[in-house]
Amino acid sequence: MATKRLGLIMHGITGRMGYNQHLVRSICAIRAQGGVVLSNGDRVMPDPILVGRNKDKVAEIAKQHGIERMTTDLDVALANKDDTVFFDAGSTQMRTALLGKAIEAGKDIYCEKPIADTLADAIKITKLARSRGIKHGVVQDKLFLPGLRKIKLLNDAGFFGRILSVRGEFGYWVFEGDLQPIQRPSWNYKKAEGGGIILDMLCHWRYVLDNLFGEVKSVSCLGKVHIPERIDEAGKRYHSDADDAAYATFELEGGAIAHINSSWCSRVKRDDLVTFQVDGTHGSAVAGLSRCYTQHRVNTPRPVWNPDVPQTMKFNEQWEEVPDTMVYDNGFKIQWEDFIRHVAEGAPWKYDLSEGVKGLQLVESALKSWEERRWIDLAPVKEVLA
Repeated sequence: MATKRLGLIMHGITGRMGYNQHLVRSICAIRAQGGVVLSNGDRVMPDPILVGRNKDKVAEIAKQHGIERMTTDLDVALANKDDTVFFDAGSTQMRTALLGKAIEAGKDIYCEKPIADTLADAIKITKLARSRGIKHGVVQDKLFLPGLRKIKLLNDAGFFGRILSVRGEFGYWVFEGDLQPIQRPSWNYKKAEGGGIILDMLCHWRYVLDNLFGEVKSVSCLGKVHIPERIDEAGKRYHSDADDAAYATFELEGGAIAHINSSWCSRVKRDDLVTFQVDGTHGSAVAGLSRCYTQHRVNTPRPVWNPDVPQTMKFNEQWEEVPDTMVYDNGFKIQWEDFIRHVAEGAPWKYDLSEGVKGLQLVESALKSWEERRWIDLAPVKEVLA
């Protein structure tokens, strides 16, 4: 069987997500396993060129991982006809312009989300990609988490019956920078630099809800800036004006109600940094990043409300864990392999830029809901892109 080269321009690999998940755990891992296997048995081997502004840093990364090509000049990289795919995991504020340049250069594109920092730009770049006839995709990584894959398995098996509600808790305490060093970049808390947890996380919740539980029909959201002053990487105090928490309720197609709290101001007392509880007429499940626990209607206990005596039921012990029935590969890598097959042989692909438009649609609807203190209905994406 033949091995085909895929020239891949990778931008934004010096950041945490771009480096760890996309370069090391996806592309380097794919190269180490001998490429991506196609339906006819052929293999596709990604041949990346790393692009970044800091020459020394990019060169060190390339050397560390045995990658022969790197450059600080994106235009030179885009001019190479032998490199046909452009990937971006850099700044959200730069993404629309970068994707536009790559599309105009005839490249297929794959990128992190959000695909833009405004819905208008997301629509613009999606329409451009469609008009040029290139292949395009957006990362939807949380769908490939083991915990959510188990939730999907339960739903596909009819375990829940009719889903009534979904409750999500996401977040952890991000240190202000005085007693403890910060563990997230300071731009996350500055509006002018594309910060805000609504922009960062509701794009994720859109594709999770749409694909697992039902299309989002409407949203009610309250954002907050709980910590108004933080300390940046240089030890300088600054005013944090971007939302660091969001409390959102969603009405889903089919009648289920979802509520997800997203917060960088919440100390964790749960099984994971994100958990989802799904309650249905026949059963319930609670999933984190990896593990998932269930309680069926026939195993549901009958608790008695009595505030005068200590609770004797140990509720956590009344749930059964869904076993691992397979080895779960890295979710980013799985989606990379799917996109490479889509590019190389036209394999089915669902997560194109229109899915990114849905994410920005929900973000802007949530921001509008917060501003106007009311429910906002969402139009179908076909109407948005018309």
